Amino acid sequence: MSYGYTGKILHVDLTHHKLEVEEPPEAFYRKYMGGSAMGMYYILRDVPPKADPLGTENVLTIMLSVTTGAAISGQSRVNINAKSPMSGAIGDSQGGGFFPAELKFAGFDGIVVRGKSQKPVYLSIVNGKAELHDAAHLVGKLTGEAETIIRQEIGEPKAEVLQVGPAAEKGVLFSSVVSMSNRNNGRTGMGLVMASKNLRAIAVRGTQKPAIFDPKKLAEINKLGPKWMPENPDVDGLGKYGTASVVMPQNAWGTLPTRNYNEGQFELCEQISGETMYDTILKERDTCYACVVRCKRVVEVKEGALTVDPHYGGPEYETISTFGSYCGIGDLVAISKANEICNQYGVDSITCGATIAFAMECFEKGIIGLEQTGGVELKFGNAQAMLDVLEQIVTVSGKLGPILAQGSARAAKVWGPAAEECLITVKNEEAPAHMPQAKKSLAVIYAVNPFGADHQSSEHDPMYEAGTSELYLKRLAELDLKDPPPEGSLNAEKVRFAAYSQIFYSILDTLELCQFVWGPAWTLYGPTELVDMVKAVTGWDVSLYELMKVGERRINMMRAFNMREGFSRKDDTLPKKFFKPLVGTGPTAGVAIDKEEFEKALDLYYQIMGWTNDGLPTRANFVDLGVEWVADRVGL
Repeated sequence: MSYGYTGKILHVDLTHHKLEVEEPPEAFYRKYMGGSAMGMYYILRDVPPKADPLGTENVLTIMLSVTTGAAISGQSRVNINAKSPMSGAIGDSQGGGFFPAELKFAGFDGIVVRGKSQKPVYLSIVNGKAELHDAAHLVGKLTGEAETIIRQEIGEPKAEVLQVGPAAEKGVLFSSVVSMSNRNNGRTGMGLVMASKNLRAIAVRGTQKPAIFDPKKLAEINKLGPKWMPENPDVDGLGKYGTASVVMPQNAWGTLPTRNYNEGQFELCEQISGETMYDTILKERDTCYACVVRCKRVVEVKEGALTVDPHYGGPEYETISTFGSYCGIGDLVAISKANEICNQYGVDSITCGATIAFAMECFEKGIIGLEQTGGVELKFGNAQAMLDVLEQIVTVSGKLGPILAQGSARAAKVWGPAAEECLITVKNEEAPAHMPQAKKSLAVIYAVNPFGADHQSSEHDPMYEAGTSELYLKRLAELDLKDPPPEGSLNAEKVRFAAYSQIFYSILDTLELCQFVWGPAWTLYGPTELVDMVKAVTGWDVSLYELMKVGERRINMMRAFNMREGFSRKDDTLPKKFFKPLVGTGPTAGVAIDKEEFEKALDLYYQIMGWTNDGLPTRANFVDLGVEWVADRVGL
């Protein structure tokens, strides 16, 4: 008997409108466990080299894990993978909410999508029964509208809907996949891949909860969460103020990206903080399935020049930063409106906001003018201009829409070398709102991460530096990180921290666990509880070592895919801007990443991972990780 998982993967052949159920053996689940590790199994096996990311040969995987749906905080997440249209490398995107648990209860651990339908369709799965439906009438509908229609049509008012929006239908490169009309699998263009297959949505409803091996032990661990939360100011603040709880601390540290990453402090930070949101426009705190933290924001604005619909949630820290401090905008209502538009149309708010900030810098520097903007005064601080350009992007209209809908890296190719100096991209992915100039380990992780700059692929420096909380250091010691380096350093121990925490975060992205709940340092639970939880759910006698190996396996499989597509050390780079001193005020004014120090750190990271100095995994890596077939697949 299987515990925690259903033992079923749904295969959807859209070209032939064919649905098949695979029942992999237990050994498959224990080796890959879920998420992008499981997705990589199908992608490496079935996607041919140099496949067109928007062609029929690309495979889209939507994966849960062996712990999804268990009655404990932080497990209801889903991972979507395919070859990315943004980078040509592997694409990876995580999202939360209620869809993941509902898909498990509907009878499946994951979905593998191949081919392309001749006409728009959506997929429904209700208690194990899967069907394809015509979706022509959904074309052009906002996500909230489409969600309502689908629920009515399948007769399931409580169905959870994962969908692409009108932006993906129009070809916006950084389109996301949206559930609940406000939870996004946002990065790497997975929404555009899904839309390219003419798959508009997946609706799920189920009542078949998988068996848990040790429900009593799971309940004991679950009870620790509410007990520990008030004792952990980071998690308690996250619950009260959302991820925007870090706006003010980031600004104090000089790590709040401002005016397209030129500065680390924003003079209007308090106006866009989590505290201000709480005191003004917050309607309620939302959550994901079974989670006690309740960090999701729901905001509402009923009066004034701008109104904001609570159905589309509220802005996260990243959204507040990219549409706020990145753009020099201190108007929380305008930022919340931008968040609403992103969720209505289905676009990644990080890439979208950062792309507008990039265009603002180009305008400020005279690289583009009113002719290129269609008369829009695209200056930092102009909230109305930001919203005007956002509307052009999501509808691919006007002067700027068709250019900026392809992201900043491609826009820079249009506007020339001077524009390229304004980029903050890695593998064509815009950098999130955590500054590697100060958090030095992120300089390494942003560069080496297989799918581009990402703030949720490793732990951040303040968790492992002199003066860090004893609780955090105690947990990190379980990963053999016992000698916290000096603040602001990028020495050998800091690189080890980058690599080891990346591997730990990789198992979280495989088990599909929230990194705000399950983590190696500041989170609600630590490594010990992670191991105990997996044991309680599955009955497997796992160790932390085994779980770390699964995380390492995922990273190496992603690097193998990239290697096959021609990626190597030459692509593990950072934008020129990051090597230039920051301007403005605060503790990071004048700070930059040192190029020589960065290259030495890159060398050491590759050595720790057992790769070549060109950043390539070896056959020995895959033999050690029990997936020698991957080496065969990529020609090692």
